[in-house]
Amino acid sequence: MNDRRLELHLSLFATLLLCIASFFLFDKPVTLYVHQFDTGLWHSVWKAITRAGQSEWYLIGGLLLFAGFRKRNRRISSTGFLLFSTVAVSGLTADILKFILGRARPKLFLQQAIYGFDLFGWHFEHAWQSFPSGHSATALSAALSLSLLFPRFKPAFIAVAMLIAASRVVLCQHYLSDVLAGSALGVVTFALLYQRYFRTAFDETGTL
Repeated sequence: MNDRRLELHLSLFATLLLCIASFFLFDKPVTLYVHQFDTGLWHSVWKAITRAGQSEWYLIGGLLLFAGFRKRNRRISSTGFLLFSTVAVSGLTADILKFILGRARPKLFLQQAIYGFDLFGWHFEHAWQSFPSGHSATALSAALSLSLLFPRFKPAFIAVAMLIAASRVVLCQHYLSDVLAGSALGVVTFALLYQRYFRTAFDETGTL
């Protein structure tokens, strides 16, 4: 096992432990705390931030970059296809996990005191599809993909992604553990797709 793979495995294990700890210790208190501010201008500002985590922006943008630069600039074209792929795969994976795990969203806890998972309950309702956060997965996978094209702005991309992830908790759409898991999903999806399918293309263009 190489150093990068070991680092990835350790990071995933640490994330799992954080999610478990958050489920038992932090999710409910944090939700109750932020819920008291979920009104007026505060809500509107965070609502605008959370829209930046909608996957369609990156799916369409990625395809446009891929198609528009396919014959002119391989580096930009590859970034576009990687952006599309990571967002699509992480989003689809998140949706499948949500359906299988069936975690009640914060609104069920706030309105009906329902908390936890209904594993294999096969819920189609939005209220039972909390874990993991799809917006967080999209934000982190998109940030890492765009960082290949604009490496100098990587800290800014990561900061914006974290802000989008935080918005899901602030708006009581997800618990803290949902966001942690979704962010990890985005990072892992990017890492696996990049290493398996895109690394050679970027090495040849001199990006890294």
